[in-house]
Amino acid sequence: MRNNWLIAACCIALPMATGAIAAYVTIQNVQFWYPVLRKPIFTPPNAVFAPVWTILYVLMGISLYLVLREPPSPKRRLALVLFGIQLFFNFWWSILFFRFHSIGIALLDIILLWLFIILMIRQFYRLSNKAANLQWPYLAWVSFASVLNFSIWYLN
Repeated sequence: MRNNWLIAACCIALPMATGAIAAYVTIQNVQFWYPVLRKPIFTPPNAVFAPVWTILYVLMGISLYLVLREPPSPKRRLALVLFGIQLFFNFWWSILFFRFHSIGIALLDIILLWLFIILMIRQFYRLSNKAANLQWPYLAWVSFASVLNFSIWYLN
């Protein structure tokens, strides 16, 4: 039982740490570069992003834990690979957008992220409906973020 809690905590810590590292690398640009960009009217206040991402990273971690609880199989291995790939694109989006100011490349990254989230959800369904369903808010937010990224790219 204690081991399950440790594994669950590690599963949650992985996406949280990924987000924290990306945030640390990009924080100055969020404060000084991002505010001067032209943004669409539907851009949320900056204060919205941290709580939303925190919730999404926790849901990702819980979902990962549910998949890890499944017996080892090629389906589970593929689900874990897809989880890792989407987390990779998630991490790099912030760095491309905020650190390198590469709005267009970040747009390509977020499109790939969106695609791999869909593939991950599909594969998670083959193992755990709960794990897959926990990812729908993430897909919804990344869909919104994709439109926001495109709009900022277009306006600037």
